[in-house]
Amino acid sequence: MTGVKNMFMFEKPLGMVDTLPDLYEMKKQTRQSMTNTIEMWGFQFIETPTLEYYETVGVQSAILDQQLFKLLDQQGHTLVLRPDMTAPIARVAASKLYNSSYPIRLAYSANVFRAQQREGGRPAEFEQVGVELIGDGTTSADAETIALMIQTLKEAGLENFKIAIGHIEFGNALFKEVVGNQERADVLRRFLYEKNYVGYREHVKSLPLSSIDKERLLQLLNLRGGIEKVETARELVSSQQAIDSLDEITTLWSTLEAFGVTNYLKLDLNIVSHMSYYTGILYEVYADNVGFVIGNGGRYDHLFEKFNRAAPATGFGLHIDRIIEALNRTSDVKMECVIYSQERMPEAIAFTKERRAANKRVVMQEISGIKDVDAYTKQFEEVVYYIGSRKEEL
Repeated sequence: MTGVKNMFMFEKPLGMVDTLPDLYEMKKQTRQSMTNTIEMWGFQFIETPTLEYYETVGVQSAILDQQLFKLLDQQGHTLVLRPDMTAPIARVAASKLYNSSYPIRLAYSANVFRAQQREGGRPAEFEQVGVELIGDGTTSADAETIALMIQTLKEAGLENFKIAIGHIEFGNALFKEVVGNQERADVLRRFLYEKNYVGYREHVKSLPLSSIDKERLLQLLNLRGGIEKVETARELVSSQQAIDSLDEITTLWSTLEAFGVTNYLKLDLNIVSHMSYYTGILYEVYADNVGFVIGNGGRYDHLFEKFNRAAPATGFGLHIDRIIEALNRTSDVKMECVIYSQERMPEAIAFTKERRAANKRVVMQEISGIKDVDAYTKQFEEVVYYIGSRKEEL
């Protein structure tokens, strides 16, 4: 039995990570700059429980069932560790905050949990900062959240990033026009979700379609770039559903021009999300030095119906750890140290109080508790000694 315990002594469950002091400090600084920006735009932060009922939040979260952490409470009810924040906020807003009279703006900073099947750089627990704008179905609401997301990333210190904007209904309409079958359409979506464009091309070529229809499906992969790609997209579709989605993107882009942020945007009409509740505009955020998206968002106008209160809504979530990876910075916390001998402790305490009152971070350390003083003091910006008969500063 002892051997089994030792085998796991330094191990963590799959996908879980330790946050050491330097990273913790970076996360705290980044989080604070982000939440301050969000508050300045009039969004109010709320907290929801870490545990939710599976039958409500778990089912409505749109996260795959095998990625949910499940457990039973003492009454036999199935609970889940919250897999995202949109569904819990929808539950709270539908029951306590939203009354259909006017939009509400909510925000969060919280850890979410998604079980992983294998190691692959994807954490099972990670922190998100995000917003939900509930009760406003206009394109202006989508533009506001995207502009806020850009400002939030900039205030966090990030400059080299791009937001790829698409529309869930454009791809749906194109697939419906060409393959006319939900099952076939889902296969195509899967290739796009996995960003397996080679597989997508090969699959399209194997379909029993005319060369014209195959070309329409293949052209979808080229609908990435500037807003001018919308006109190319119009040539591939005929349904009103598809035309409406392109009109909505054009309006959104124009509104974001007014915010002065279009240099951060690119069009990408083959974005497909694993979140099944998206109904319109959706987007992903990419940054240099990071192989995964650092954030995503979009419109989800039907989620509130699951909680018996219909409401349009839009929002985003940003992954703090990936933002820090993109920033490629180290913690720049400055600390001082007061090293003292037992007989001069009162002086050391008084001096330390003064420095802390001046908003300095100060460590107090009795000298007899250090084995190697030189090695210990290298980590501090300034070291003050209270030893023997006088104070000595280094």
